[in-house]
Amino acid sequence: MYFRRLRDLREDKDLTQEDIARVLEISQTVYSRYERGFQTIPVVHLLKLADFYNTSTDYILGRTNKNP
Repeated sequence: MYFRRLRDLREDKDLTQEDIARVLEISQTVYSRYERGFQTIPVVHLLKLADFYNTSTDYILGRTNKNP
């Protein structure tokens, strides 16, 4: 359930969906779909978010609860 982690990471940094959409160079609407689980997040965006949040893709994807 990566979409829940995406929202939690964003909210922990007090960022808006629009802020993250700018980082990914996409619309807020598309990013909102990622967070709600309505659209699968592309690998390129997953990698960019892991770098942005300084965490692992495994953490975002829920494969581990260890957040570096």
